[in-house]
Amino acid sequence: MTFPTVPPAIEPAELTWHDGLPESTQLGGNYFSHRNELEALRYVLSEHGDLPTRFAAVPHAGSFVVAQTGFGTGLNFLATWQAWQNHGPSHAATLHFVCAEPCPFTPQDLKKALLAWPGLRDFSDELIANYPPLIRGTHRLLLDGGRVRLTLFFGDVQVAFDALCFQADAWFLTECASAQNPEAWLETTITRVGKHSKPGTTLATPFAGERAWRLLNAAGFRTQTSNGFMGKRDLLSGVFQPDKVSLTTANEARPPTPSVSVIGAGIAGCSLANNLARRGYAVTLIDSADEAGSAASGNVQGALYVKLGVEFNHQTELALSALTFSQRYYAPYRDQYWHPTGLLQLAWNASEQDRHRRFIARNQYPEDVLRAVTQPEAERLTGAGLESGGLWFPGSGWLKPGELCKSLALHPGILRVYGFSVSQITADDGSWRVSGTDPSVAGIRADQVVICAGHLSPQLIPGSGKYRFKAIRGQVTHVPESLIVNPQAVICGARYFNPACDNAGVRSAVIGATFDLHSDEPDTTVESHRENIRELSAMVPQLLDPQLAVGNLPEQLAGRVGFRCTTHDYQPVAGLMRDAEGQELTGLYLLTGLGSKGLTYAPLLAEFVADQISGQPTALPGSLAKRLATRRMHRPPIAAP
Repeated sequence: MTFPTVPPAIEPAELTWHDGLPESTQLGGNYFSHRNELEALRYVLSEHGDLPTRFAAVPHAGSFVVAQTGFGTGLNFLATWQAWQNHGPSHAATLHFVCAEPCPFTPQDLKKALLAWPGLRDFSDELIANYPPLIRGTHRLLLDGGRVRLTLFFGDVQVAFDALCFQADAWFLTECASAQNPEAWLETTITRVGKHSKPGTTLATPFAGERAWRLLNAAGFRTQTSNGFMGKRDLLSGVFQPDKVSLTTANEARPPTPSVSVIGAGIAGCSLANNLARRGYAVTLIDSADEAGSAASGNVQGALYVKLGVEFNHQTELALSALTFSQRYYAPYRDQYWHPTGLLQLAWNASEQDRHRRFIARNQYPEDVLRAVTQPEAERLTGAGLESGGLWFPGSGWLKPGELCKSLALHPGILRVYGFSVSQITADDGSWRVSGTDPSVAGIRADQVVICAGHLSPQLIPGSGKYRFKAIRGQVTHVPESLIVNPQAVICGARYFNPACDNAGVRSAVIGATFDLHSDEPDTTVESHRENIRELSAMVPQLLDPQLAVGNLPEQLAGRVGFRCTTHDYQPVAGLMRDAEGQELTGLYLLTGLGSKGLTYAPLLAEFVADQISGQPTALPGSLAKRLATRRMHRPPIAAP
């Protein structure tokens, strides 16, 4: 899926009304255009899919996947969510809802439309609070504390189902008002519905004509036509049973939930461990330090940002998806560990000003994601004296990553094993054994292992391969508030500058970080402090005491060193480990190589890896998943002379 000449933003639908209710692309379209629309939908859920009964039968740590062609006002989704809350299992389990919408409503119009159903108010309020910006592509929303996951694709339905990886348990096949050729659309869509179904998958649709019946049966569904709610328009329902596959075999109980060990308690490892624990998995979190968030994720402050490409390509799409997902992910921690002050990417020199001009000319982003601002507006937004404008990201800000890591690791489903230095990971009779450097301490056995050890990850991968990872030293500088003009938002460019916060009883701002490719010095150095201050002074000279850049450094300056892990192509690594020949190392995963944008990438990539481990619908389309593939990290053999 590529959008080489298409702007990121997608055109919203226009909200219109009939009979006092909003128009939508819900199941049956105008078939439900009456005051009993919600009751009609509940009738379909229970009578043409038996979803309440099937919800109750989902096993511990299991999932149920509902898919739909179209989202409209989201009424089908909200009713399904309500049924899950009322009839779903009491233990940990996940409802997935996967759908595509070529013409989504704006959040404002969606809110207006959903006022028509006050009985769903709690659900609709949470949906609207998490509703993604109108950017084409895949969006993953975590709702109800993660018990409900909505994968919402903004764009063509058929493109969506070619890109997304999922197998549905139930389908709502809805009408698509935007289809230029409804007959051709129906045929190609039903073909894709069959590919994303499994024996026992149910389907309900208002397409009750002979052609729809014939297409569904050709795709493997055994169908029947019945009267709709209150005798209205007929419905076509069916069960996917290709070649008469035995439903008894297809519906056998799943094997017990495997155990998972996560090595590394930084932001990536803690996000993943917490994610899996919320899904019901038994997780062991391992780290050599005495607490979580002690290495590169242990800084007092960290900025949440990415640098989007001038061209909207796969790399930009991945960065943008990570940014918007992380902003939603951190929202529950607002004013505790997460401070969404907004963030300014400063056009601080001639080269950056030219880049910003080209970026704005070639892209169209919704203003709730970013917008160009002039120098006076940038000063108003940041409360700082500046010499240029830039790009304003209203949903970004700064985090306390070390404290957040500790909080994420406290989930009761996580067994924390700290002070355990891993020496090797070895295959052990269908599972994996994690051994430590202390031979007197027993190893840890797990069905699945995820290596999230940052720059130490390569030395833990089993085997004798050579890998294309790089460790990059980064030093941050803590500047006392008395020596700065404190901004009210994050400013970044050659360096990032966070608003001052309490740090061990002293209010200071974190600036940084250096990018030292050839140094392995673990302690802070005066030279690195000077570099940070010099670069920041060149970028925003009005914010620092002038003597800092030219005089002796004050004794109260402090800082911290961390080692980022990056890759040869500066793209992260996430997913099932493969050897140099492409063979899977079953049960072994990598999540590393996040570079200097770990706070932004970690939540989405942890979600993606957890999807893979659990066999649930993945948060990323195939085109982006390929960019994260582990096989590309094998160093190619040196050709003989």
